[in-house]
Amino acid sequence: MHSSFISPRQVKIGDAAAFTGTTPRAIRHYHEIGLLPEPERGGDNRRRYGYEDMIRLLWIRKMADAGIALDDMRAAFTTGPASASTASAAADTGDGGEGIAGILERLEETLAEQEAELRRQRTAVQRMRTEGSRMGLLSDFVTERLKNLPEGSLRQADLDTLLVTERIFGPLGAAFQATRFIVLATHPALREESDRIDAAEEALDDSVAVDDPRVEHIAAERHAFENTLNAVAEESGLDKDEDDLFAVWETLHPAPAEDGEDAAGLGPGRREPGSMSAYEAIGKMPYDLSPARLRCMERAVELSAQGTLATEDTPATEDTPAT
Repeated sequence: MHSSFISPRQVKIGDAAAFTGTTPRAIRHYHEIGLLPEPERGGDNRRRYGYEDMIRLLWIRKMADAGIALDDMRAAFTTGPASASTASAAADTGDGGEGIAGILERLEETLAEQEAELRRQRTAVQRMRTEGSRMGLLSDFVTERLKNLPEGSLRQADLDTLLVTERIFGPLGAAFQATRFIVLATHPALREESDRIDAAEEALDDSVAVDDPRVEHIAAERHAFENTLNAVAEESGLDKDEDDLFAVWETLHPAPAEDGEDAAGLGPGRREPGSMSAYEAIGKMPYDLSPARLRCMERAVELSAQGTLATEDTPATEDTPAT
């Protein structure tokens, strides 16, 4: 055989990295964490890699391609000289710790979780392409209620509000709130009135005192507007749609009987997995509202509560016998 085709007995780190499909930096890291034993050094004080080192590097590369973490690789290899036999024995029997069987079991579970997450992401992207806007990134439980609205009738601010509501109260809460935007999107006069009141509320900045007469006036306007909006929702049959939401949600997300409710009174599963409670979330979402505007909002709620109590206290209209 020609001398130029005779394999070297040892190679430098650059050649080792090139052959095994990794980088010199990665190989040095393997040395640092004890995954690859330090090889001999030549007269120039540079590392020299032999056959057994290359075998270990090739197995490391294969295991990395399979998604096995470096710490798990180290556990799968036996301690001592890196040889083909010890690497194989470690992989098969797990002499160095948990063993490759246990590692692969955990890896498979992780990959299954990642696969489910990829499917969720793909579904979100497909919804976004179908809807042609960021609405597709909201839960499908929410977008299902909005998909038949006229094109362009929803504003970005509407979607922003639904996004925050979904984060705090979950898809079910956002699906209920969607009723409001359905009404506004299909009733231009109501949308115009909503814009007017929104602008009046925004004008209640820090220069306005909480006892300014405008606060009470705008709160009364907000209260009247909300009553009108709710009446239109009922006339449109949207209140019946809301009643159906509970049944559909419970069918799609049955809650275990032993699970209780969270601090906001919402059953588990009605918020995003891993999300905080509604109470915690509201305290962490910043809103730049002046004291006057906060008082206006509080007053509108008070007026609504008073109206509810007055309705409940109204006697029946039946004729009362004279005494």
